[in-house]
Amino acid sequence: MTALSHRDRAILRAVADGRATLRCGCAPDLFVDGVACCDQHAVHELARAGLLGPARPGMPGTVVPAELTELGCVVLKAAS
Repeated sequence: MTALSHRDRAILRAVADGRATLRCGCAPDLFVDGVACCDQHAVHELARAGLLGPARPGMPGTVVPAELTELGCVVLKAAS
């Protein structure tokens, strides 16, 4: 993954603040404050990079809280 964009940082901050949920699946969809994130491609890239993921396992299609991984916390802190 290349350097984080402003949007990437905003997505990670929303997840860190506990405002995000994920619809489980091979390419998780992110919702912030109950609204679908406008850049699902960025979400998929952040998830593939191991920066965010579901807070608990879920069946495909179920919505669960999102959380930053340890790496995501480190990267967000370094980018702030």
